[in-house]
Amino acid sequence: MNTRRTIVAAGLLAALAIGGTALPAAAAPDEQARPGRAAQSALLAEVRAATARFHDVEVAIAEGYQSTHECASSPAGGMGIHFINPALIAPGAPVDPTKPSVLMYGPSPSGGLELWGVEFFEPDVGQPRPVLGEQAFDGPMPGHDADMPVHYDLHVWIGKHNPAGIYTPFNPSVSC
Repeated sequence: MNTRRTIVAAGLLAALAIGGTALPAAAAPDEQARPGRAAQSALLAEVRAATARFHDVEVAIAEGYQSTHECASSPAGGMGIHFINPALIAPGAPVDPTKPSVLMYGPSPSGGLELWGVEFFEPDVGQPRPVLGEQAFDGPMPGHDADMPVHYDLHVWIGKHNPAGIYTPFNPSVSC
């Protein structure tokens, strides 16, 4: 019996040794993917830090953001009340993650407004599809009303978790 245990133990040790040397090679693709995830996390942290002051809607208004007064929603979920800063809409300019042209607010439990997310908006002037980090904008798409041009946009849910995805326009867990 002792000999059999020794053989089984030796076999297990050999399997672990082989598995141990195989693990780093198997983990290599994941390691290669990490810089992209790390870069995305750093970019989202930059957007959050740059917009932290806008948790106070009065600060947003003082800095030139204007309310659309309507809370956008669809069967896919809510998007919120858009506060647009026209001075930050620069067609064809590089995307600045610290200066979103649109802030998205929704009702808070206390009855005020809370920052749900941001939107980067660029009218289509024939430029290549804009990107934020490595995330391509949606579009080009027609305007949502007669005054809105064909455009690209990218929603980033930095204040409210979106189970459909951080860059998905509508959030199924919020409503107006």
